[in-house]
Amino acid sequence: MDLRVRKPGSVGPGIRAPEIAEAGVRRAGDYVLEAVESSRPAWSAVYEWRRRAATAAVALLAFWLLVHVVFGANGMVVYSQKRAEHRSLQNEIDALQKENDLYQTQIKALKNDSSAIEKEAREQLHYARPGEVVYISPAPPPASPPASVSAKKR
Repeated sequence: MDLRVRKPGSVGPGIRAPEIAEAGVRRAGDYVLEAVESSRPAWSAVYEWRRRAATAAVALLAFWLLVHVVFGANGMVVYSQKRAEHRSLQNEIDALQKENDLYQTQIKALKNDSSAIEKEAREQLHYARPGEVVYISPAPPPASPPASVSAKKR
């Protein structure tokens, strides 16, 4: 099918669409675009079929690449999981670093500060100065089972 342009009311084949600019057409309102059956050679059907097959193959390849990029071994899904894992590990590293800094401060204090040494001796070893009395609260009793035990299902 071929597209042709002609003036309204005129008779004849008209001008083919690619030749419109060469013919000096300025206003589209003065012309009519119509489809005209053209005689195509038989081999053009083969080329049309090949073009459609190539287009379908390219579309299939593009779809496969999209799926591979999103869901593949190194795709976006795996990347987002690795990013979340990295964030959680980084948070854990930061927490451990803070704990390490706290322990370093305690070690320095125990090496240099006599009041820190005395505090640790009183708390952990229950030491007391002469004349002081140390009170130790008894351990809480173990939790007893509830008074009413319901029947177990078998």
